[in-house]
Amino acid sequence: YYSKPTGELELLKTPGVDTGMGLERLAMVSQSKQAIFETDLFQPFSDLLPLRMSKQTKRILADHARAIAFLINDGVLPSNKDAGYILRRLIRRYIVRMQGSSAHDYLTLLGALIEYYKNPYKDLDQEKIFATFQDELSKFEKTLAKGISELKKSKTLTAVSAFKLYESYGLPYEVIKDLGQDKAEQLTREDFDREFAKHQEISRAGQTKKFGGHGLLLDTGELKAANEEEVKIVTRLHTATHLLQASLRKVLGEGVHQAGSDITAERTRFDFTFGRKLAPEEIKEIERVLNEAISRDLRVEWKEMDFEEAKASGALYSPREKYPSRVKVYSAFDEKTGEVFSKELCGGPHVLHTKEVGKVAILKEEAVSSGIRRIRAALVP
Repeated sequence: YYSKPTGELELLKTPGVDTGMGLERLAMVSQSKQAIFETDLFQPFSDLLPLRMSKQTKRILADHARAIAFLINDGVLPSNKDAGYILRRLIRRYIVRMQGSSAHDYLTLLGALIEYYKNPYKDLDQEKIFATFQDELSKFEKTLAKGISELKKSKTLTAVSAFKLYESYGLPYEVIKDLGQDKAEQLTREDFDREFAKHQEISRAGQTKKFGGHGLLLDTGELKAANEEEVKIVTRLHTATHLLQASLRKVLGEGVHQAGSDITAERTRFDFTFGRKLAPEEIKEIERVLNEAISRDLRVEWKEMDFEEAKASGALYSPREKYPSRVKVYSAFDEKTGEVFSKELCGGPHVLHTKEVGKVAILKEEAVSSGIRRIRAALVP
């Protein structure tokens, strides 16, 4: 029936019942099971785990293994924000729940799951999933033992002490709650989140103090400047950052994509997707290509267009960012030949000609998280 605002019921033209049960619950019913974890979607993997493990732990591990495999396969990498943060939490909880096991055990479960699901999902890439998981495992194991040792010393876990464990050793709330057991009985997600928010405010206050005490003349989230002079500098660095991304793609390949940036009057900080440390000669070549583009005095201009049209034009954009229906596309191009060096969605501000940028030096290249690298660069005389 269709329920009218008056409460009157009207027979539907096409009768049906929407139970909201989904495929997994339907499988549970059709296989006469009491829970989805007893179906053939999960049970084979729970059976691989040691008998000493509780039913709840086995279910968590089977569920997390599947989520980890599919997130990595879809291109998500462990990080401290967005989907990457969810993946990192899942991997770390998976590792903690497997405590006492070896790296082989972690991969045995993941491998069995990948093999099983490969029939309908033929693009599951075991090599990629294993490599990303093992990289995060090696990073987390270094601090996990210390974190667990500190956790065991605590008599009672409060939001303050739990956040300290998170801040110092990277132990997520779920891991602290799992391992803390009776000690963490009074610890709630709400209290932990409040403590987290409090530290974010302290961090923001520090940033405000750093950039002029009473606020910024320019703060787009990406660009920060305290006065008119700094606005001019960050504008030059903003254009340089676009040219940097284009240079990275020309030297390292089109698999490079922006993963974040932060620009102040002192420097630009650019995060990008890449699976390994850059060689010194690669950094030199990127810097050379970047400064050569600047010296060519390319024209920089923008056009407003529909988002779909912008995508079709080949303009770079972030798949994880939400864009309005109309966007600005900034291009740096050679006015004589029409050759486009850089083209991406952006809100500005930019210089009009690349020579206004001046010379740029790459100061440092480092890892941020699995599959994400960071370059710091600055304007030099």
